[in-house]
Amino acid sequence: MDLQALADLFATTYNADPNVQKAGELQIRKIGAQEGVISALLEIIASDKVDLATRQACSVYLKNRVHTSYFIEPSRQRPEQTPIAQSDRDALKSSILRLLAASPSRAITLQLAATLKNLILHDFPDKWAGLLENVKALLNSGDIREVGAGCVAALECVRAFRYTQRKNILPHVVEQLFPTLVTVATGMLNAPPSSTQEIPTMLHLILKTYKSSIFVNLSAHQQSPESLVPWGRLFFQIVNLSIPPEVVPADEEERERCEWWKAKKWTYATLGRLFHRFGNPSQLPSPMKKEYAAFSQHFVTSFAPEIFQVYLVQINLYTSGQAWLSKKCLYHILSFYTECIKPKATWTLLKPQVMTLVGRVVYPQLCFDHSRQQLWESDPIEYVRASVDEYENFSSPVSAAVSFVLSLASNRTKTAFRPMLDFIYSVLSSNPSPPEKFGVLSMAAVLGPFMMRHPDVRGNMEQFMVQYVLPAFSAEPYLRSIACDVLGTVVKNGMQWTSNENLESHSRAVAIALDDPELPVRVQAALALTKMAEAYDSVRDAIAPQVGKVIQDLLKLSDETDLDVLNNSMEAMVERFQDELLPVATQLTGRLCESYMRLAREGLAQQQNEIVPESIDVDSLLSEAEDDKVYGAMGVAKTIGTVVSAIESAADTLMQVQEVIIPIIRFTLENKLIELFDNMFDLVDSLTFRTHSISPNMWPIFELMYELFKSDAVDFLDEMLPSLDNFLSYGSDVFKGRPDYRAKVFDIYQTAMTSQQLGDNDKINSCKLAESVLLNLQGHVDDLLQGIIQIAFDNLDEGNGYSFKLANIEVLINTVYYNPMAALHLLENYKPGSSRVFFDKWFAIINVDSKLPTVHDKKLSILALCKLLEVDVSLVPEVLRVGWPGIVTGALNIFKSLPQAVAKRKALEERLVDEEDDVDEDDSRYLNLEGEEDDDVWDEDSAYLEMLAAEGARLREISEKRAIDIADVSDVSEESEIEEELGFFSLLDAINPYIMFKHALENLQRKDSALYQAATTILTVEQQTVLMEVMAVAESQNTTE
Repeated sequence: MDLQALADLFATTYNADPNVQKAGELQIRKIGAQEGVISALLEIIASDKVDLATRQACSVYLKNRVHTSYFIEPSRQRPEQTPIAQSDRDALKSSILRLLAASPSRAITLQLAATLKNLILHDFPDKWAGLLENVKALLNSGDIREVGAGCVAALECVRAFRYTQRKNILPHVVEQLFPTLVTVATGMLNAPPSSTQEIPTMLHLILKTYKSSIFVNLSAHQQSPESLVPWGRLFFQIVNLSIPPEVVPADEEERERCEWWKAKKWTYATLGRLFHRFGNPSQLPSPMKKEYAAFSQHFVTSFAPEIFQVYLVQINLYTSGQAWLSKKCLYHILSFYTECIKPKATWTLLKPQVMTLVGRVVYPQLCFDHSRQQLWESDPIEYVRASVDEYENFSSPVSAAVSFVLSLASNRTKTAFRPMLDFIYSVLSSNPSPPEKFGVLSMAAVLGPFMMRHPDVRGNMEQFMVQYVLPAFSAEPYLRSIACDVLGTVVKNGMQWTSNENLESHSRAVAIALDDPELPVRVQAALALTKMAEAYDSVRDAIAPQVGKVIQDLLKLSDETDLDVLNNSMEAMVERFQDELLPVATQLTGRLCESYMRLAREGLAQQQNEIVPESIDVDSLLSEAEDDKVYGAMGVAKTIGTVVSAIESAADTLMQVQEVIIPIIRFTLENKLIELFDNMFDLVDSLTFRTHSISPNMWPIFELMYELFKSDAVDFLDEMLPSLDNFLSYGSDVFKGRPDYRAKVFDIYQTAMTSQQLGDNDKINSCKLAESVLLNLQGHVDDLLQGIIQIAFDNLDEGNGYSFKLANIEVLINTVYYNPMAALHLLENYKPGSSRVFFDKWFAIINVDSKLPTVHDKKLSILALCKLLEVDVSLVPEVLRVGWPGIVTGALNIFKSLPQAVAKRKALEERLVDEEDDVDEDDSRYLNLEGEEDDDVWDEDSAYLEMLAAEGARLREISEKRAIDIADVSDVSEESEIEEELGFFSLLDAINPYIMFKHALENLQRKDSALYQAATTILTVEQQTVLMEVMAVAESQNTTE
């Protein structure tokens, strides 16, 4: 292959002329799958004679080609996919490490590393047995570039298997490579830090490798002293390493990103992970104790105290101004100290240091500093986002400081809460500067829920608000903002005012703040006012005459900031002022739709202009906040849904609002804004259900939903189903006159049931759709009956769980209810004897109470059996006639357990209502005032992690069993997990099964007395009793209806 010609071809991919670029890409697509191309690309990447940009273009293509075509699942192979030839595979594995060592740029290294990871994932260890020895050779070579390549390769060896459940591979990699890695890293620290980047970059990679290896499990090798001691020594060396100012950038933001501080960050993160997941015995979930109990006990008694003291030294250096700490390092230190609060062993160490840490580390993080001031002035919208969502920024030292305070208050209430409160009062009483006052009021906002629940504190909160918070409404802008925050917090947590004057003073201050010239103040005022409107009748009454203006202000703020929390405020206001907003509901919806369209268009533009990153790193995805307009659009759509709910009783207004909303639904679906599909399908469901009709403008939405299901949204059937059911329920007349629409819903059912891409849940939803078709279009889908029956019969033994088996057989039961004679004969025509197969399976579940777990399941079978009792037995398939008298027995078996199912459903409905009414939170969730203060603490978070670990262990066990033999996995207990769907409505709900059965049995007695005699004489005494009870219930209910 002509290397120069191939290099020239790849050079066209970054040509300034888009036509040249497009032609080059088409040519590459044409020849890319040829054998030898990859081998040639490897030579081009290695050649110093080729332009760097061309080599990078080749490396990007190589990575993508390997990712898509090195391993292709036969069931998912696309026509255009061609597997990579064996000769090219061999060339890749023999060249990749050498290329990494010779890589001329970081950009190319990233591409080669991603390529290597895919090779490892698919070929190691079976087809690449010598990989680890080759990596060790690079690490031990002494050549700095080869050692660097070895570090990259070691990281990719770990990353390839860090999430896998195949536990034997990663431990082997760790045992082989980590002793070499720790030796290499320790050697790098023998020389003092310098400004060259090679050493800190390699340290960063080695530490990242260790952290990646403990994401899920800690291997036996890593638990051993032979590993823990040298690695622990290395970690402490790096934490204690003093980095001279001259070897790192002077600018703090650049310093945060430099390799030396990245190495430190990964060290702190690793020590935190070791303690949090494996080294904390009091918080270790039960499923992990067998593997890690001994290690965790050793770690918490021997290793954690050393980490504690080493970190304390760093904190003292930082707070005294002798050393600098990056934000992420400070975040990890505070996170470690937060983990030390619940275990008794580490709490003993932390307890004497608590108020020192609160006063010298936490409090300064909450004060209004220069960086906050700069952000407030330069970008107030970003300031609002950062302040409102600060706790969501998981790598921020402010969020770690808040977590530390919250954990102290909730877990060590008796020891730490009052001293923190005293600290707040002492600062407020000492005439603090405005930035300092902002800090303690921020702490008060964090502790507000605890202050409002503590029996000795809540009675003093009104005086606290009057003395310290109310004056802040007349102070600096940032103090006005935090005053609103504190007020909103205490109101939300049950603030009761003894003086109406004090309440009016605070509500008046918030109302004035709503018109503040500073945007952050207006946002916090809007949030506080919403909470006050929810809590106090007097505030509601004051707002009611001008609620339209308040909503407009909220909309304006939402448009300015795209903050989801403001959408929540609008929802609350709409719910609270339904009657007042009814006259302007259409205009309000119009404004909301304008906001939605703006955000959706901006989100669409973001998608179209999005540049796919050259290398995707999970850690960076988890840590970097997304500035995505789509999230704002989701919030607005939710608010629109709240408006729809609020005006349900005003039919004319609801119809007008629907016409305003339909265009945004069409825009979203037509432009395939997939992230917003959930919200749009919710709106379609809500509108069609609440109007009980399908407007002419709504039918194009149905057509769009079908087209999307057949293309980009095949896995959205779960979200589409309620809307599709509504189209069938309330638009049945249109379906009856539109064979093309009927064909579309059948095609959705057929596609879902036959797709290899969709799982059991989607197929269950398609079965529900088939039921809706058969119930709502009685007598109008005769032409589809054969297809439905064939698909359902072919799937009788398919699926992994009972939920699908039941949903599928109920499609056949529905065909019986639709037209019993046609259904039975179509079954026989499809496959002789198939009607008997179906009946045997049907009666097998009828005769076990738990196999028809819900009221709907039982009613459907009873009503279908009633239909069968009314047919002429001489016309049914011969294979069924002998068992025909058993139909009555089957129905009575279901009736026997129907009352319990009805009672269970009613209890579930009542429990749901009680849960909605019971919104008070248990004070014990906030305050730990019971038991010994210094004991281990086990709280809701601990219980939640325990539950997650137990569920994870259960799912892994099922997965492993299925991997061995799928027949070992029983669905016996699964029917007990099928619960009543309280939001599911069916035409069968209105039919009384007792009356239907009574009529069917009386008709049978009149028309075929011999069959009636046969059916009733085979009944047991118990069944005869049930029969009499059923007839009595039918008689009593018939007279009352």
